[in-house]
Amino acid sequence: QVQLVESGGGLVQAGDSLRLSCVASGRTFSRYGMGWFRQAPGKEREFVAAISWTTSNINYASSVKGRFTISRDNAKNTLYLQMNSLKPEDTAVYYCAGDLWGGGDVSATEYDYWGQGTQVTVSS
Repeated sequence: QVQLVESGGGLVQAGDSLRLSCVASGRTFSRYGMGWFRQAPGKEREFVAAISWTTSNINYASSVKGRFTISRDNAKNTLYLQMNSLKPEDTAVYYCAGDLWGGGDVSATEYDYWGQGTQVTVSS
């Protein structure tokens, strides 16, 4: 089992950057495929980015490809999401999620562990 805590959200202007972090408890973080999802008000949760437990497979939603970068530091039990060139439509609560032995899945149903979320608001 792993517990996930996100941080790094905030209020920024369009074009700015933010880096989200997700710290995992326990000593088995390296065994988890990890993903970032987001949910805007009135909308369903959507996939943003994912990285496999081996780091060999990385996936991005088309809406963020080229602007966002997912990475992980297993020594620090931490997952990151570097977000550049932010747009107002990126405004959402961002969640990290863990999937034991996961391959970087894009479907939220593959993930068993979720953080509480961190709010990102991008003003125009």
